[in-house]
Amino acid sequence: MISARRIILALAVLLASQGAWAQTLSIRDGILGAWSFVSVVSQSDDGRRGEPFGANPQGTIIFTPDGRFSLFQASTKVPRLAANDRARATPEEAMAVVRESIAYHGKYTINEIDSEIFLIIEGSTYANLIGPNPQRRVITEITAMDLAFSNPRTPSGVTLHTVWRRAAP
Repeated sequence: MISARRIILALAVLLASQGAWAQTLSIRDGILGAWSFVSVVSQSDDGRRGEPFGANPQGTIIFTPDGRFSLFQASTKVPRLAANDRARATPEEAMAVVRESIAYHGKYTINEIDSEIFLIIEGSTYANLIGPNPQRRVITEITAMDLAFSNPRTPSGVTLHTVWRRAAP
């Protein structure tokens, strides 16, 4: 039987390694790889809160070492298209797809001092995001397994608080 002392020692080593990871790794190195979408909460200036992609969102964000990123986010309400052809979606189906999902990609830079990510969006399912002006994300948490950041002001005027978990291999 494993002694209590060994269990405590193992937990202490695990916790110390998590702290060491956070202290030795830069944000740039820490965000590299694939992350699974856990949640996003919107907050308006009047305090109203919502879940734009529902309680069980789906998605991935990937950061590469050469400064590129790709993001996909969706709710579980994205409909299957009756025609089985995206070019022949009904107006209602097309509206639901646009309302319930977003994808974009481009370049990113990191401000280590202020814990910020700046995204230059080069392509998107919402073309209004595309352009040379960087979009700012403020990192609120980063560990070996968790990443959280806020988007201080979206085009719709809300702040988004997004949580990601390191994707399983």
